[in-house]
Order: sequence, then C-alpha cells, then structure tokens
Amino acid sequence: MSSEDEHAGVESDPLHGSDGVRAYFGDAYGRVEAFAELLADQGVLRGLIGPRELPRLWERHVLNSAAVVPFLGEGTIVDVGSGAGLPGMVIAAMLPDRPVVLVEPMERRTTWLFEAAERCGIDNVTVVRGRAEEVRDVVEADVITARAVASIDKLVKWCAPLLSESGEMALLKGRSAADELERAKYVLRKHGLTGAVEQAPTIPGLEPTTVVMLRRA
Repeated sequence: MSSEDEHAGVESDPLHGSDGVRAYFGDAYGRVEAFAELLADQGVLRGLIGPRELPRLWERHVLNSAAVVPFLGEGTIVDVGSGAGLPGMVIAAMLPDRPVVLVEPMERRTTWLFEAAERCGIDNVTVVRGRAEEVRDVVEADVITARAVASIDKLVKWCAPLLSESGEMALLKGRSAADELERAKYVLRKHGLTGAVEQAPTIPGLEPTTVVMLRRA
C-alpha cells in the first residue's frame, strides 16, 4: 500500500475533521491531527497498525486513547509499551504542560516515537527504550498508562515498582475488564493496590472506553 493510499484511508474516516472531534480536542486538535495523519501515512509501512485500521483510526485508536486523559491526575505520566504512540502521544498532545515518558522496548518503535514527536511539535515527551521492569532505576511515574500491552496482573508486576509513593495506574481495557480485574486481585493485594472499572465517554454516538484505575489501598 502506498502512502497516498494510506492517507486516503484516514481521509475516508468519517470522524476525521468532524465538528464533534474538533470540539472534543479543542486547542489540542492540531497536534492530535498531525500525529494521526503521520500515523495514517506511515503506520502500515512501519508495522505499527494494520491497513484495516485506517478507516477507523480516529474512533478505534485516537479517541480511544484520548478517553483516558480525565483520569490522569497530576505529575509525570509514563506510558508503558507505547508502540505506535497509543495512548502516549495522544496524551502528550492533549496535555502539553505535563511530562510524558514513553517506555518501549523495540528499537524501530522508539525511532518512530522520536520522529513523530519532533515532526508533530509534541515536545513534552521523553522516549525510553526498555521494558518496564528494566527501567525502574531511571523512570518514576505519578500515573502509568498502558493500552493493549498485557493482562492487569502482569502489568502490576512489571509496573508497580515505577510508581511514586502516591502513584496510580490508568489502564485502557476492553469489555472483560471486570473479569480481568478479579483475576488480578491477589497481585493487587500484594502490591497494596485497589482497582475499579470506569467508563470513559468521548463524543456522542461512540461506545465509551473502559479504563481500569488502580490506586494505593
């Protein structure tokens, strides 16, 4: 697929540039759109997203990522397993005054994250190469996010050591979030965390995103 075909894919997304999306993102829309267009242009070629995702990029990925922002409290945000930059780059574009650390183990993806941040003018991100369990000496988070990375119990094992004393986790999950949270209860207890499933709406007509909040007990 050529870059022209990929760009046409995002143009065919009915939400791209819609009044509802522009109103939802407000002043951040320009930065978010720049990232979404870059991802649409290069994402398939660089193995970041599949070609079938292009016509639904805004609904399935951009807005889904944005939904977590109201749950992010204060302080440094660390996005674990950033991959294509979802949700980390979207969060950084929406919260330009907050430091956002993108933790990603794959070199080709960290290269993409560096390039995307520079090209889209998103200058509040730091990219750290490594797995969560490998960067605990250099990364401390007030809030940890993750999307499509691992089950809750695994994320807690890997990421809890990165949390500040009052830190919390806001995890983007699917419809089975409650069952997943139940299966993780012993790990949560071990790390002194409690969990709750929250619904995060974005624009009218779209299904709310599920966010699992993990906080200090």
